[in-house]
Amino acid sequence: MANLRTAMDAAFWDLNISTTQSLDGVARSIPGEPIPLDGSRASRALRIQQLALLRNGFPLGIIPTWSPTPHKELGSFALNSMFKVCTQNWWLGVIGQFRPKKLISSLKAELSAVDEWELPVFKDVARHFLDKSLYSIGLCSQLALTASTSLVLSSEKHGERKGRKHRAMLFHKLPSHDITFEAAWPELFIDSKGKYWEVPESVSLDCLSLVSDSGLRYRFGLHKNSGVPKTVNSSIAEAPLALLPGFCAKAAFSYEKSKDLWRQKETKEDLIVETPAGKFFRPSYDVRLKEPHAAISGIIGAACASWFCGGKSTLSADSSEAGDDLNYKSRSPFSVDLFASGCYTFQHGKFRKYFRDLTRIDARLDVPSASALLKQFSNIFMSSNRNPMDLASSPRLNFIFQQQVVGPIVGRLDSRWLLADSTTGRAGPRLEDVIFSLNYSLRLLHSGKVVAWYSPKRKEGMIELRLFEF
Repeated sequence: MANLRTAMDAAFWDLNISTTQSLDGVARSIPGEPIPLDGSRASRALRIQQLALLRNGFPLGIIPTWSPTPHKELGSFALNSMFKVCTQNWWLGVIGQFRPKKLISSLKAELSAVDEWELPVFKDVARHFLDKSLYSIGLCSQLALTASTSLVLSSEKHGERKGRKHRAMLFHKLPSHDITFEAAWPELFIDSKGKYWEVPESVSLDCLSLVSDSGLRYRFGLHKNSGVPKTVNSSIAEAPLALLPGFCAKAAFSYEKSKDLWRQKETKEDLIVETPAGKFFRPSYDVRLKEPHAAISGIIGAACASWFCGGKSTLSADSSEAGDDLNYKSRSPFSVDLFASGCYTFQHGKFRKYFRDLTRIDARLDVPSASALLKQFSNIFMSSNRNPMDLASSPRLNFIFQQQVVGPIVGRLDSRWLLADSTTGRAGPRLEDVIFSLNYSLRLLHSGKVVAWYSPKRKEGMIELRLFEF
């Protein structure tokens, strides 16, 4: 079913969203923004680990991506590859990216003007290959400190951008909890409009409980932003409140429950296929998609946050760099709210045959803020002096449609709909975001797949390896 736990994870600063704007392949979701699409969540595997496996299926180990840049001459098409060395408890990898459009255009213009092939001509051609804006490079290393603790360090530099990006992550597993410490300089965030923000320094410490048999789950964390956030490839002036400088302590808990309306259990006859040549073992392409069923599920929880930075914060650094006064906007020092999500899932087919053996629909209703919902209901009965509608906290419907194309290949459509928008006067739902993807399920990994996705809103696309996800 659709990932219900996103409702709680989206309230924190470490929800990873897939992106082509960084070599590590992730940007952070912004707390307080609409809950991201399930199809946009980044893989649990590090990007360099994905490339290490994906390169085996591509010519010369080169993986293409579609990554827009403000420098139009560079183009959006990019090629990625990697090199990795490892020992028993340590590895080091190098990721490289190359944008060929500018090089091809420059060489074409250079060679078309050549009358005689002399030494200066070859020097000019070589100079185009040495243009640093064509290349990006990243280093990533992981060290297993103990059997339950690991340290990840990474750094990357984009040739067309100023500065470097550094990240440090420390993971520690307890019997029933995961503890994560992360720091980045700068950290990349993405808002619900598909716009990117860079926070000069972002540090977070989180403790997350594993889901118990009762369905209870909780997490708490500390987060600190330093420096004024800046837009990336955009001219937006007002920064989201959650990215402004300050120190925040946040805690949340949730209760999750699901119930099958009906389910066709897997049998031995499903696993063994008899043919004239004999009997063959035929498991499902994905163990999480092996049983046709219909189910309903839900999650409800509460979150509280406390900011230690005063009641007002700056919104943008653009004006400060120009020598003007900074703008200010109030941010509540303490907040408490309820959230909830409900989902209906229907699956036809067992995802074993080559054709017409999987059709799946997930419809999830997200209510990120109970107080905002109550305020909207109260506005309906107040004909005058209505409060402005908080679109970020409004209920939304996430719809996921999956259809088998052939064999292990599945087409998928993720969409998010705003149910009501009084600010525009439109009646009925409005489409906010959509992601198209093709998934190639890897039967040997039980629930792993290669995903090629494209986001029309962000004009981005990439190929990922995802494990135990829908």
